[in-house]
Amino acid sequence: MKRRIPLRKRLLVRLLFVSALIAVCSVAATAWLAVTTTTSALKEEQGQDLAADNSILARLSGYAATHPGWADVQRTVRDLAARTGRRIALTTADRSLVADSAPRGTPLPPRPAATVDPLRTDTYTETGAQLSGIDPRVVGPYRVTAKERAGLDALAAKRRRCYERFGVETTVVRAPSGRPVLSAPEGTDTSYASEQCADGQLNTPAPTEQKALNDLSELARPCLGRAGLNLGGPLFFTFDPSGKDPLGGGSPMSKYANPTSRLGQVAQGCVLSARRTQLEPYVAPVAELFLGIGDQNPSRFDMSAANKAKVVGAAGLVLAVTVAVTAVVAVRLSRPLRALTEAAQQPPELHVRVPVTTRDETGILAEAFNDLAERRERLEAQRKAMVSDIAHELRSPLTNIRGWLEVVRDGVVDPDPALLASLHEESLVLQRVIDDLQDLAAADAGTLRVHREPLRAGDLLDQVAAAHRVAAGTAGVALRTEADGTAWLDADPVRMRQALGNLVTNALRHTPSDGTVSLAAHRDGQEVVLTVTDTGTGIAPEDLPHVFDRFWRAEKSRSRRTGGSGLGLPIVRHLVAAHGGTVGATSERGAGAVFTLRLPAAAPPGEAP
Repeated sequence: MKRRIPLRKRLLVRLLFVSALIAVCSVAATAWLAVTTTTSALKEEQGQDLAADNSILARLSGYAATHPGWADVQRTVRDLAARTGRRIALTTADRSLVADSAPRGTPLPPRPAATVDPLRTDTYTETGAQLSGIDPRVVGPYRVTAKERAGLDALAAKRRRCYERFGVETTVVRAPSGRPVLSAPEGTDTSYASEQCADGQLNTPAPTEQKALNDLSELARPCLGRAGLNLGGPLFFTFDPSGKDPLGGGSPMSKYANPTSRLGQVAQGCVLSARRTQLEPYVAPVAELFLGIGDQNPSRFDMSAANKAKVVGAAGLVLAVTVAVTAVVAVRLSRPLRALTEAAQQPPELHVRVPVTTRDETGILAEAFNDLAERRERLEAQRKAMVSDIAHELRSPLTNIRGWLEVVRDGVVDPDPALLASLHEESLVLQRVIDDLQDLAAADAGTLRVHREPLRAGDLLDQVAAAHRVAAGTAGVALRTEADGTAWLDADPVRMRQALGNLVTNALRHTPSDGTVSLAAHRDGQEVVLTVTDTGTGIAPEDLPHVFDRFWRAEKSRSRRTGGSGLGLPIVRHLVAAHGGTVGATSERGAGAVFTLRLPAAAPPGEAP
């Protein structure tokens, strides 16, 4: 009987589950890596792009702050494009091309990335930022001469030595105008040293700077007058070396230096406007900056070392988990297979069994192997018993024949008709055993042939009864037949008489005197049912499954004369199977036995099937 395996226990389902688990882990790890590394790379790429864009803008703003025009900017644009891998283009406000790193005729990006205007955008004071105001690199008329710079350097060195006496380390930084400026490390307290070292000389405007400040005053005066800030006297500013705050204490403008007051804001606006007017001739015109992807730009995605480490680590983890899961599943699956292999390699005579530890396909395979081993052990025992039985069946008639022949040869007994009849009977017994063995061998080899022809069931029963009428009369057993006239078989008459004859012989042997053996036939749908019924001693229930086994006898102590050879019923089974039918036996102890043959029915001759 085919055993049904629970779905969750099936080997295919388990393998699919493991594969799906590994696939899910791999996909999840891959997705996590992709999201993590891509996000990190995009952030890094965006940061790099933004830094590159700011550096381009700062460089071009510096160029505009130090040049009165864009005449020689093409070389700077190409150098920046080669270094950053970006396409860089400059145009005027009306989109007239000033400079471009791309070949002539290449369309501009849809919108500008920034406006290059050093008079309104400061890209110098804070790296990477765009502050509102004038770029400190726009110095114009405030650039000191070489002679003035030398004098200022001497004053800066003197101031630096003074600071050192108070334990303050400073460095000299050159401002865009050429003026030296002292710079102390961040967080250093320089207030006391500044008071002690102040000489009023280093921060005093040089003649060139003073002239520029005076010009700035004249430019700012009309705006201040329109705002009602006409001071009436000469206008001057406290000099700021950075150039960012021209207003300071100590001047007539000092009361307007607070940028949080309304007047302060107005004053700051006027001065800033005047300063732009003053510096405008020294800077390049306002330009629009266009940025795009350059020809030399390689792949935009370059995995960093940290992301590579993440990929390698996650891939290694997934690989380790996969190997571990696969190893566990492989061990669980291969363990029963190894046990089966080891059991199969044992000597056959040991009939080794294997433990059944699972309920899946391998467990069923182990059960089938154990069943096979059990059947093989049983068949081996039957083979040994069959060899012994065959030897016994052949030895008995041969011994009788040999004994009588030796007695006759020695002249002890004369070969009279009775002796010859006895020897003939023994030879018939021997011939019958050999014929039965030959029939069984042909059935086992698949060479048992039947010659079918239309056969009336009633005629078949009459022929078998006639052949056994004398034996039945000798045993004192009544032999009866009953047949349905419509029952026809497509069968081999000789083989069917042999099969029914074996059943009748077996029934006569087990039926006492005054008993009855009945042969019957009737049609049952597409089959013809043949029965042989006796009123003998019957068969025990535990013996019924073995009645068609070779050389099997219910009573092992019975002699060959009373028990037969044990080959008749197996031959019946093979003959019926050769006709496509089945045979079975039912019995009750002490109430006789019924052997039933079911064979395919055939249409009578002359009728359509």
